[in-house]
Amino acid sequence: MSQIRNILAFVLCLVSAQCLPADDWPGPVIREVFSNDRTYFVRISPGESLGETVGFAGTRIGKRAVAEFFRVQADRGYRLEQEIELLNPVAPVDFFVSNAGALITLDNWHNVGYGSVLALYRADGKLVKAYKLADLFSKSELDSFSQSVSSIWWHKGPKYIDDSQRIFYMEYREAPDYRELILKLSDGSARLCRNSPKYECRDVR
Repeated sequence: MSQIRNILAFVLCLVSAQCLPADDWPGPVIREVFSNDRTYFVRISPGESLGETVGFAGTRIGKRAVAEFFRVQADRGYRLEQEIELLNPVAPVDFFVSNAGALITLDNWHNVGYGSVLALYRADGKLVKAYKLADLFSKSELDSFSQSVSSIWWHKGPKYIDDSQRIFYMEYREAPDYRELILKLSDGSARLCRNSPKYECRDVR
């Protein structure tokens, strides 16, 4: 009987959040990222809407993260061109800036895989496209991602804006089950590609 109880306790542990690995997140800070050619940089200041994040229900809901877009001038100084509030309640985990001033934000502080996991903004601050995990993946693939108390760890590998400055590329599964996501910077459309059993891509609808 005790063996059966132990097995049941183990199964319950597997399906409950109590057995998920814990996370250790440093506090969010102001960060800046330059475009490759240094024409633009974007400064992101953390928001105060912790109550919108998973695991912090009931805490403060306030202003979200703010992005300031700066562009180089003839005197080689930078001038503030635009300031916008982002979709991120506190801060993106990563962000990237193209030579044309486009901003790509990836994931949410303390909540990788939750909310708007991928968003594209133009240099004028206009939101072009935002994706949640459910917009990108089927339920079976969503269920295959590892989880912790605060996050869904849906990608690993390199991520960058390519040399043409036309796409944002990220590898979300490593070899041998290699898969990649390609985001088109002109319109925010996305494609998911895999190399097994052959290299093929599908457009995200």
